[in-house]
Amino acid sequence: MLPNHLPGPLSARSGHTWTGTSVRLQKAGDQTLPAAPPPRTLNRSAASAHLRCIEGWGRRWAMNRDSERIFDEYLVTAAQAGDRDALARLVARWQPRLLRHAWRVIGDAERARDMAQEAWVEILRSLAGLDDPAAFPAWAYRIVTRRCQRLFHRSTREPFEPEEAGDGVAIQTPDHHSAEFAFELSRVMEAVATLPAAQRSALALFYTEDLSVAEIAIALDIPPGTVKTRLMHARRKVRALLEG
Repeated sequence: MLPNHLPGPLSARSGHTWTGTSVRLQKAGDQTLPAAPPPRTLNRSAASAHLRCIEGWGRRWAMNRDSERIFDEYLVTAAQAGDRDALARLVARWQPRLLRHAWRVIGDAERARDMAQEAWVEILRSLAGLDDPAAFPAWAYRIVTRRCQRLFHRSTREPFEPEEAGDGVAIQTPDHHSAEFAFELSRVMEAVATLPAAQRSALALFYTEDLSVAEIAIALDIPPGTVKTRLMHARRKVRALLEG
C-alpha cells in the first residue's frame, strides 16, 4: 500500500490508476505482450556488422543519455523535496524500464508486472533516504532484482523456470534513429531474448539501459567480476546465434 500523501497527478500524467491508497503501475495497452520470435540466421560478416552497429549506436546514444541522466537526477532531487509533479514524471519515465528489467530476470510478463508493482511501493517509500540522486538507476534496478529473487524463494507451490523467456516486453529505441537501425537492433534483440535470464539481464543493462559494469553489479546484486563474465558469455552466444 502506498501512503495517502502521494500525488494524484500520477494517474493523469502517466496513465497509472490510483485506487484509494494503492496504485497499479502498468503501461497502457501492455496486457498482451508478444513473445519474441526466434532469431534469424546470418553469416559471420553480417552478424559482426549487426553487433558493430549496436555497439556504435550505444556510444552515440550514450551522449544523449548523459542529458537524460541529468534530468533523472533533477527529478529525483525534486521528488525528494516534495515536488509531486517531479515524482509523477519520474514514475512515468522509469516504469517501462523497471518492467522490462523484471521480465528479463523472471521471463514471465504477468509476474514481471507484479514484481515491478511491488518494487515501486518500496522505491516510493525509500526514495527520501537515497543519498545520491545519480545512484537512482542502479538502486531502483536492484530493488526490482531483489523482489524477483524473493519471488523465486516463495514460489514453492507454483515453481517456474526463470531462464525461459516467456512473453516478451518490447525494447524501445530512440525516435531519432532510422528504420534501418531499428531493424538491425531488432535482429540482435531477438537473439538476446533467447539467452539465459542472468546473461540477458546483464547484456540488456549494459547495451540498452547504458549502465556501467559497476552499476550493473549493484543492479543485479552480484560482484563486478561476475558481471564481466556474464557479458562475455552473452556476447559470444549472441554472435553464435546470429551466425547460425
